[in-house]
Amino acid sequence: MIKKGDNVIMLTGTDKGKKGKVLKAMPSENKVVVEGVNQKNKRQKPRKQGEKGQLIKITHPVNVSNVGLFCGSCGKGVRAKVKMIKDKKTRVCAKCGKEL
Repeated sequence: MIKKGDNVIMLTGTDKGKKGKVLKAMPSENKVVVEGVNQKNKRQKPRKQGEKGQLIKITHPVNVSNVGLFCGSCGKGVRAKVKMIKDKKTRVCAKCGKEL
């Protein structure tokens, strides 16, 4: 399960291999917004007289299946397991066992 604030890596798409932080999670739609990934250009018209139009980069949501949790010790995208550590559920890497 991917939550807001997690470090993730892109597994597929044009941004494959890019790492970023999850800015927003939308579990009902199975999508996440990742910092610096899947950016699109939007043209903005000038609103006031004398102002110039500009291009704005907007990050769009990505399907959860296209990202993986990034484990710093493994150095790649991994699945997470839930372990009880001191009466608290924590997510750990499925490969090396380190805390995520």
